[in-house]
Amino acid sequence: MINDRIAGARVIRTALPAEAETIADLHFRARSTYYPDGVPRSDVDWAEAWRGSVERPEGQVLCAVEQSRIVGIASFRTPDGGPADTVKLFQFHVDPDRWRAGIGTDLHAACVEQWRADGRRRAMLDVHVDNRRAQAFYARLGWFPDPENPPADGDHHLFLRFSVPGE
Repeated sequence: MINDRIAGARVIRTALPAEAETIADLHFRARSTYYPDGVPRSDVDWAEAWRGSVERPEGQVLCAVEQSRIVGIASFRTPDGGPADTVKLFQFHVDPDRWRAGIGTDLHAACVEQWRADGRRRAMLDVHVDNRRAQAFYARLGWFPDPENPPADGDHHLFLRFSVPGE
């Protein structure tokens, strides 16, 4: 398990339950960048949802921290009913004010390191169809469209896969 992974002045570590509200705020600001008509209204209490993710024993939330400020987050776990060697990346966000600073690349590398340590061979995620920036980011890192899970008509997500490299 990754406790602290230092990347220059950036630390990547496991998130704490007390940080759920900060994480929810970053999540909202990042999502706001790719919804053309604004983030859809939701009855979800995102701070509570993030607290649950952080506290979930079978999952993990990593955060990238610079100067005591959370600038990136990644949440992953085995998908419900999924094979033990597969992990799903549920959320992956970088503070929009810090894009193109290497945070996402470092955070992704920490995820891959953890997945490898956990014996994961495959990763999967879904990305919003309007989030072209994220799609390009994932493609650069080796993610590819999931041939077994093409988007259904009217679905607003693309499904991607990643082969976790061995040692």
